[in-house]
Amino acid sequence: MSELRVRFAPSPTGYLHIGGARTALFNFLMARQAQGTFILRIEDTDVERSTQESVDAILNAMSWLGLSCDEGPFYQSDRFDLYKQKVQQLLEEGKAYKCYCSSEELDAKREAAMASGDKPRYDGTCRELADEEHEKNANRPYVVRFKTCPEGETSFNDRIKGTITFNNAELDDMIIQRSDGTPTYNFVVVVDDAEMGLNLVLRGDDHVNNTPRQIQIYQALGYPVPEFAHVPMILGSDKKRLSKRHGATSVMAYRDMGYLPEALVNYLVRLGWSHGDDEIFSMDELIEKFSLDHVGRSASVFNPEKLLWLNEHYIKTGDPQRLGALLVEYLAAQGIDAKNGPDPAAVVVTLQDRSKTLVEMAEKAAFYYQDVLIYDEQVQEKFLTPEQRPIFEALLDALSECVFDHAGIENAFQVVLERTGLKFGKVGQPTRVALSGGTSAPGIYEVVEVLGRGRCLERLTTVLSRING
Repeated sequence: MSELRVRFAPSPTGYLHIGGARTALFNFLMARQAQGTFILRIEDTDVERSTQESVDAILNAMSWLGLSCDEGPFYQSDRFDLYKQKVQQLLEEGKAYKCYCSSEELDAKREAAMASGDKPRYDGTCRELADEEHEKNANRPYVVRFKTCPEGETSFNDRIKGTITFNNAELDDMIIQRSDGTPTYNFVVVVDDAEMGLNLVLRGDDHVNNTPRQIQIYQALGYPVPEFAHVPMILGSDKKRLSKRHGATSVMAYRDMGYLPEALVNYLVRLGWSHGDDEIFSMDELIEKFSLDHVGRSASVFNPEKLLWLNEHYIKTGDPQRLGALLVEYLAAQGIDAKNGPDPAAVVVTLQDRSKTLVEMAEKAAFYYQDVLIYDEQVQEKFLTPEQRPIFEALLDALSECVFDHAGIENAFQVVLERTGLKFGKVGQPTRVALSGGTSAPGIYEVVEVLGRGRCLERLTTVLSRING
């Protein structure tokens, strides 16, 4: 085991979205490659918005993607005593202070600053209050603010973006504990990351501006400062931040739409990372090859067509047994029970080259399991007419007597061609319609073999009855 310790720390205020999943994946790959430790922490300090439903959604999504953690999940709501302890430590050491300014006073200060062309930042009114002033305000509500170092610069070497420097004069004294006693994000994330021994914080670049503030808190609490790496954001096709208007942003929505987890993992890792011109990666290959050195500095654009192409690839090359087990779930979502029908793995083999998603595969597979086929009126008028009666009668006889394997079925069709004097196209398409209900089913020999002798004879008999009126 190496000393590398990384984490993924989602807030349970909704589903696991695409950007969060990519951050989790990058951390997971770093940990697995270095044989380090991947920690999962649920940041549920926002008591009003955090829900158990969201926690479950995040855990289910990570499990589906195959992103197993080594430690956790930990919950910030279980650690409030620790945070209060650390706030008190900073107060006692003079590195934080109580601020009694009301929200109305703060709004007025903000407006005044903006009116004079300054940034709307706290002006430090309560920063150096004397003890007697604190005594006077003893019964007033207060927040606790961190004393930011006002001089000089705070700089750090970002593993992706390079050296980033902030002028400390731009940083105001941020709130680390609200008036109700709850701690704020920028404070608890430092305490947790330090107490959990993290030495690399890999996260989205929307946190870059938080980093100098957090570094000063690390230093004030006497914690070692970890390395940082900020991953550029994901944009939609219009180059704006990815949102619902660009399509699904929830990881599990892609599962519901029939995507395979390996396709989404493969796609997510390529949003910002590259390895030459390679496009297809297994998880083992990603663990071997992933490196922050090849993560780009610019934002990535989410391309649904590329994801669909990857999904199609993984369906085509997937294990039929595994895909068959998954197909059963998607058939059930369409109200189809696959218990009384062909082996789902055999069905998958006939549809792998014809399906881009498992939802599409389930739609195309439905005819295999339906007790009663519903024929399109136009298709029926063209292919299920008295003219085709000799074809179905001959096929009924031939399939009743043949050896029921691929070679035997092919031979049965030859018998029908000889008996009717027709070419294969005149026999194959009407038979496809009779057995599947449509004209776009897989190869007719495959359909017959997978359906089985009993279902084929039953469907041909039904069609003949329909033709005979």
